[in-house]
Amino acid sequence: MHTVAMATTYPFTTSYLEDAQNMLHKHKERAEAAMAQLSDEQFFITLDPEMNSIALIVKHMAGNMRSRFTDFFTTDGEKAERNRDEEFLSPPATRAEVMALWDSGWRLLFSVVEPLTDADMGRTVFIYGQPHSVMQAIHQQLCHYCLHVGQIIFLAKLLRTEQWQSVSIPRNREASSS
Repeated sequence: MHTVAMATTYPFTTSYLEDAQNMLHKHKERAEAAMAQLSDEQFFITLDPEMNSIALIVKHMAGNMRSRFTDFFTTDGEKAERNRDEEFLSPPATRAEVMALWDSGWRLLFSVVEPLTDADMGRTVFIYGQPHSVMQAIHQQLCHYCLHVGQIIFLAKLLRTEQWQSVSIPRNREASSS
């Protein structure tokens, strides 16, 4: 079994903000490594009428990122113009268009999260009209994206079967990080 190179290592830290940023990068990299193993057909396939394709999961994540991180400190994280349900309907026609949404969402997220300082962690932002500390808002998004990255990896592994290349630690291998 071959593994997809996951060269990024993360330093020891006791900073929540630094760790959250590192984890966001790690989840993005793992999702991209999983998606890179798929054909365009596999990228858009739904296994049953109640499931989402990887393309739809990506579209939803990008929509969530746009909503949460546009005007992060000045507007509610759930934008009135967002149509969340539409994110689970037909994706853009091409993989390139879907990935452009993905890239745009992550660029926006990192443009907000990376300049933050520890002093920002206690600031208040709103999501669905409810106050959250910046730390809570970031943690909520990190957990949300982790869920969907897990779905992407699971579906990609299921679709690739024996051709799957691990995006983390493959079975029967020891490593220092997970």
